[in-house]
Amino acid sequence: MKQLQKWFDLIAGISEEEQRKLAIAHAIFGQRGPDLSGLNRPACWRRSSHVRLNRR
Repeated sequence: MKQLQKWFDLIAGISEEEQRKLAIAHAIFGQRGPDLSGLNRPACWRRSSHVRLNRR
């Protein structure tokens, strides 16, 4: 199957250099980014309370 794909790429004009560049791009940009699910809540709900009342 890989040989058939290689022949198709040769016929279609896709060079090995282009395939190498595509593989590098997938390696760089295919990784998952940071987990942003915590940003679904408003910032005021995510922050811990920094204000302490010192009533005597």
